[in-house]
Amino acid sequence: MGDLERLKDIPSVDSLAAELGATAAGRRTPRRLLVRAARSAVESVRDEILSDGRAGSASSKDVRARARALALGEMRALSRRRLSPVLNATGVIVHTNLGRAPLSERAIQRVSEVSAGYSTLEYDLAEGDRGHRGEVVTDYLRELTGAEDALVVNNNAAAVLLALNTLALGREVVVSRSELIEIGGSFRLPEVFERSGARMVAVGTTNRTRPGDYENAIRNSTAAIMAAHWSNYSISGFVQRVELRDLSDICERAGLPLIHDLGSGLLADAASVGLEGEASIADSLAGGADVVTASGDKMLGGPQAGIALGRVETVGRMRANPLMRAMRPGKLTLAALEATLEAYLEDAERDEVPVIRALVESRGRLVERATELAGHLRDRCGGLCSVEVVETTARVGGGAAPERDVASAGLSVSSERMSTDALARRLRDVRPPVIARATEEGVVLDLRTIAPEDDAAALDALVAALATEEE
Repeated sequence: MGDLERLKDIPSVDSLAAELGATAAGRRTPRRLLVRAARSAVESVRDEILSDGRAGSASSKDVRARARALALGEMRALSRRRLSPVLNATGVIVHTNLGRAPLSERAIQRVSEVSAGYSTLEYDLAEGDRGHRGEVVTDYLRELTGAEDALVVNNNAAAVLLALNTLALGREVVVSRSELIEIGGSFRLPEVFERSGARMVAVGTTNRTRPGDYENAIRNSTAAIMAAHWSNYSISGFVQRVELRDLSDICERAGLPLIHDLGSGLLADAASVGLEGEASIADSLAGGADVVTASGDKMLGGPQAGIALGRVETVGRMRANPLMRAMRPGKLTLAALEATLEAYLEDAERDEVPVIRALVESRGRLVERATELAGHLRDRCGGLCSVEVVETTARVGGGAAPERDVASAGLSVSSERMSTDALARRLRDVRPPVIARATEEGVVLDLRTIAPEDDAAALDALVAALATEEE
């Protein structure tokens, strides 16, 4: 049979889309995307038949199977690209690729309430007229940190950009070479400087910067000094840094503002959550920073947001900057942040805020959970797997506390029927997907980053992943 005859064996786009829609993944995918996947598969098979000359010997069944396989692959690729919930079993608490901080139940409820209809985003109920966005959040942040004023923007990079543009447009800002950081997505601090309109003056060396380096760089064109927290790296050995309080003294003598890019957004007492030595927002303000910028979705444990806190005059100038309108947060961000901050005001963060709860849970409790899960998994899977309770090392992660390890525990699971990589892949294919670590011994699920209420879902995912043999 010739190639042109074989074209008749290609299923129609509509019939192929209908087949896709009958699958589990297809039922979660909009029909227009199913049609697109089917059309792409039909066109690919047609091109193969007309171009490679190999389809002449293929059976009708082979042609249909090829079209269906291509359509399924395209649909699954689309499905994987959709934003969807996952179980984080990596042991990285603030995992940037997995959305950083999970929200508390209180924050989720507040977002649901605010998003269901209209809200008082910029409306004053007492006056019956226009109000100011984020006023309550500002009040909460002032109470929690001791800041004179605060504002909220899209993320910490936006807060840094706004501070530089407000305080140093067309002028110079002095910063240590050891703090010319690169953050996620290859965004670099020097590039943020360039876009802000401020000119960066780097002083010192990679490993040593002294007070005199800052003092010697100050001139009439200097607008501020900036310090950036080593949020996603560390330097050890022959190292010298200038403490924030000493930088503040230099700024005070020179009549310059001090900008501190803290990043992590830690509100809790560092020692109480096992992060001794990490600076909190309150520590930064007490150290003399005129404006501190931080993230809402790192160690604070709320939604993605940037927070700028500091002196009334400094923050007020930032709020009046026309760029603020391009950076201001929406009602969902403010609702989630407001609810998260309420937990801190009620001293409930250890129980309510998932990031803090993950930090403070004891290894002993994690071992208990892992032991219980291991028993259930053996009961349900029989000889399909080998499972062990293992001690692990979790990480804070997320540009929040570089190289900070946290003692943890979890499960190591392996199967004779499939490789470790195959099991890890199947865990990513179940619903909800489970993101785990593949090791030589097996797939490791670190329970520090799985909430206790999600243990049952993790168990179901393991059972489902182990039930299918490797393709």
